[in-house]
Amino acid sequence: MNKYEIMFIVKATMESADIKKCAESFKSLISDLKGKVVEYKELGEKKLAYPIKKELNGYYFVMQVEANKDTIQEFDRKIRLDENVLRHLIIRQEEE
Repeated sequence: MNKYEIMFIVKATMESADIKKCAESFKSLISDLKGKVVEYKELGEKKLAYPIKKELNGYYFVMQVEANKDTIQEFDRKIRLDENVLRHLIIRQEEE
């Protein structure tokens, strides 16, 4: 199992309940794919540096996860398909 940091930005124009539901679905997706969410942070709404898909603000989330390569590939595929996610970034952390 490798350690990863996943950051994603959800459209801030959605209802707050829908934003939380979207983020929770990605959190549970990691667990469903045999990964483990070590830490989960909701960073809140922030102004974007430049408009993305005509959105000026985004709602930020960060997760620290332990997962294998196949889990991360499937997560990446599913998050790309979600039109409510403006951007995402997956970084593999170095072993200590």
